[in-house]
Amino acid sequence: MTHIDLTVHKDRRARAIQRAKERNIIIPTYAQMKDPSKIPAKIKDELKGIGLWDIHPRNLFRINWHNQPTASGGTFGGVNFVELPSSLTGVKARIVAIVGKWFPTGAHKVGAAFSCLVPRLVTGQFDPTTQKAVWPSTGNYCRGGAYDSALLACESIAILPEGMSKERFEWLEKVAGETIKTPGSESNVKEIFDKCWELRNSGQDLMIFDQFQEFGNYLWHYEVTGHAMEEVFKQVAGKNGRFRGIASATGSAGTIASGDYMKQLFPDAKIVASEALQCPTLLENGFGAHRIEGIGDKHVPWVHNTKNTDVVTAIDDNAVVNISRLFNEENGKAYLVKMGVSEDVVNKLDLLGFSGISNVLSCIKAAKYYEMDENDVMITVLTDSMELYRSRLHEMHQEFGEYSETNAAADFARYLHGQSTDNMLELRYEDRRRVHNLKYYTWVEQQGKTYEEIQAQWYQPDYWTSVQKQADEIDELINAFNKDVGLA
Repeated sequence: MTHIDLTVHKDRRARAIQRAKERNIIIPTYAQMKDPSKIPAKIKDELKGIGLWDIHPRNLFRINWHNQPTASGGTFGGVNFVELPSSLTGVKARIVAIVGKWFPTGAHKVGAAFSCLVPRLVTGQFDPTTQKAVWPSTGNYCRGGAYDSALLACESIAILPEGMSKERFEWLEKVAGETIKTPGSESNVKEIFDKCWELRNSGQDLMIFDQFQEFGNYLWHYEVTGHAMEEVFKQVAGKNGRFRGIASATGSAGTIASGDYMKQLFPDAKIVASEALQCPTLLENGFGAHRIEGIGDKHVPWVHNTKNTDVVTAIDDNAVVNISRLFNEENGKAYLVKMGVSEDVVNKLDLLGFSGISNVLSCIKAAKYYEMDENDVMITVLTDSMELYRSRLHEMHQEFGEYSETNAAADFARYLHGQSTDNMLELRYEDRRRVHNLKYYTWVEQQGKTYEEIQAQWYQPDYWTSVQKQADEIDELINAFNKDVGLA
């Protein structure tokens, strides 16, 4: 099936409606997530008394890129973004990053999770009175799923590798009904899949929302993140600005779907897929382990439109972890100011978590490879911020000692201004097909997809556009659900 199943189950939908009435739940539409000016004034007034991370159903309306950057009581403004200057990046191209910190949970994955759960909820496919929502992830998605579940009065199970940052586990203990730790770290996605199969066969009444194969993940980023990028580009472009492309870690291949939206507007733009050099799955059909939390690997997600991917970049995790110190340690920040980076920019660099740093480095690589100038704009995404990795900074401080000006100078020269075009590949048609074919081993051999489905992804002309067109249909179902709840 090439689209999100929207078959209505009346009995379970009725129970979901009753639950929403009891718990004061109103569900936002894609249209409202794209444009918060469409959110009713009554709801905006309620939000003025609610914290950004509070377990409150009205925070469903904060699942967008437009939240005012404040911990409590904010409403909505423009898309949150930061532009990184040439003094920092070492390239002439303008690198602009939209900011995920100001979502509830501190990461944009809460949006992808919403888009997987809500269509099942408003159609009655998922029954919040009997079923548990299972959220398999390497970190932020299961946090977002557990949070959405709490706001929508659903029981949740979060699954993530045991080696992820302690901030993730500490927060999940407060929100998720159950947290399951699987062996390994960021690179161990198969272990998560294995646990999902164990749960499926356990006899429990549950539904697994696997971001790697759920088209709700793809649709949310195409529809909401894509529009946010368009808005930011229009704001920064000026008279001579040229949109040249986006860079995104493949991870679950949700965020990179925003590139499909932007490429439809700007056909000459490039979609740059980023991964870890220590696990070069797309680049070399390789494998390994790495420290760039938030991107996943060793497989190609089912929802990755590989036919539309132009470039693969592999980023050294040593670059990412050392730049995190450069951006967040006092001697590092002082050195950046010394090198001509404004204090205003330096004070915003904690908006970049590990995957955000990796995405920016991919932008730098693309800018050098395509010889971009000051009129060229690359856009990327900061999934989360260093707020979720403070423990990692502490660990590095304990292991390697104080971060000195000499360390800062070396990291700045080597990993930023010295970033090269090594370990990247501009994809030909056959390269894209090679990457696509890797899906077979995970999805057909292990996860129950069919040969016909994997062929359709490559050869069926409307495979991806059929998903893209479903936002309006889902909005109609959400509006009907809200009407029957009677609170809107």
